[in-house]
Amino acid sequence: NYHAGTAQRYTDYGLLTADVGLCQDVHKIFQELTGMGKAARLKHIKHAPFTLQPSLLDWIEFERKEALAGRPARIMARLNALTDTSVMQALYRASQAGVQIDLIVRGACCLRPGIQGLSENIRVRSIVGRFLEHARVYYFHHAGAELVYCASADWMQRNLFHRIEICFPILDQAIKLDDIEAGLLLYLADNCRAWLMQPDGSYRQASPAPDEPQVVAQLELLRRLC
Repeated sequence: NYHAGTAQRYTDYGLLTADVGLCQDVHKIFQELTGMGKAARLKHIKHAPFTLQPSLLDWIEFERKEALAGRPARIMARLNALTDTSVMQALYRASQAGVQIDLIVRGACCLRPGIQGLSENIRVRSIVGRFLEHARVYYFHHAGAELVYCASADWMQRNLFHRIEICFPILDQAIKLDDIEAGLLLYLADNCRAWLMQPDGSYRQASPAPDEPQVVAQLELLRRLC
């Protein structure tokens, strides 16, 4: 999607890197795509339909166990869609254990947040603004290690099981903290263009309190970057 049309209409993340491990992984994926061999063994990148979905479930389960042990546990994700049953069930279990979960889902979301005893620790929002939201970002607190991944894959059956998709870690601490995590928190603070999913699946538009400043995530990104 790197062309002038999407550049004017989309928000997305890409990574330019010379990291040897990541570049070797990308090279192996292209060999996998153009050859007839078995799935590549990768160092950093998780890829569908092989390692991505099991890795997601492992990361969510780690947060669940951390919460059960009374330690901080947090999941944040920015997606186009969330429809995969296995991932939703894992998120429900994590919520029941006390994991704080914030999901920014632009489109279809089959998970229902805020249901007592099931998903009261899950919040879902959709950002509707000037630009089409197209980024996929996964964040896991992971006992303070803070795993941050960008990806091509939504949490859907077709992405996790029926396509070649990649999920790559953000290894540079400055990019991780100042760009990706800060961007997630900015989108969670949006109180003008965010639509908040209710337990019945309907949406309510967010609005700032009388003494609260207006936050429009996409406009703030434009201000920072332009």
